[in-house]
Amino acid sequence: MFYYLLKYVVLGPLLRLCFRPRIEGLEHIPEEGAAIVAGNHLSFSDHFLMPAMLRRRITFLAKSEYFTGPGIKGRLTATFFRSIGQIPVDRSGKGAGQAAIKEGLGVLRKDELLGIYPEGTRSHDGRLYKGRVGVAAMALKAGVPVIPCAMVGTFELQPPGRRFPRLGRVTIRFGKPLDFSRYEGMDEERTALRAVTDEIMTEILRLSGQEYVDLYAPDAKAQQAKERELEKEREKERDREKGLGRGTGPTRRRKAS
Repeated sequence: MFYYLLKYVVLGPLLRLCFRPRIEGLEHIPEEGAAIVAGNHLSFSDHFLMPAMLRRRITFLAKSEYFTGPGIKGRLTATFFRSIGQIPVDRSGKGAGQAAIKEGLGVLRKDELLGIYPEGTRSHDGRLYKGRVGVAAMALKAGVPVIPCAMVGTFELQPPGRRFPRLGRVTIRFGKPLDFSRYEGMDEERTALRAVTDEIMTEILRLSGQEYVDLYAPDAKAQQAKERELEKEREKERDREKGLGRGTGPTRRRKAS
């Protein structure tokens, strides 16, 4: 009940007013039956914007941190996410991936829509990163289609670290459902899972027009942080060399005289 109250009375109208979303390919969302909607993830706003535009209810696997925050703010956030039917998933530990798959399959068995971000996290720089194979495992185990989705413009309006979004217009594109029945019975084969995931990411890339990076987002972020640290060290070394150069010049001139 609270889900539909937010969708049609509170959050939906507010989001339409702030983002003026342009929706493309909505006809690709089935009116009934189980399916996975797999999209890129550019902004915190994505959690609310895309579900608010769908006629059907969609359940997302949300990181458990949204449900375990400290203080009143944390409790309110947890209550909000639970009330709209989002499922907490612990992404730490060896069994994290299997736990997410189990929860996702539970949603699909009820003939509902499951939303998932194959990258596993928000893009920190607006580029599209390598997808994790959990989406493929769920699609093959449940035998359901995958509908690619692209959010366009949300990164510019609310990049990571920005608490409140700017006003502007975004586009939400849904692609044709992807059928992976040719991989039936191969849900435990790594090569099949990788092939399915890459096909999904290719469609998301086509819809979004993003730059693609063949790395997992956390690895790319760590690599970029390391490169920034190295550059800082190089700058410090250059500054030291410049300081030494300035300090030795006068001494040499005095000796020469």
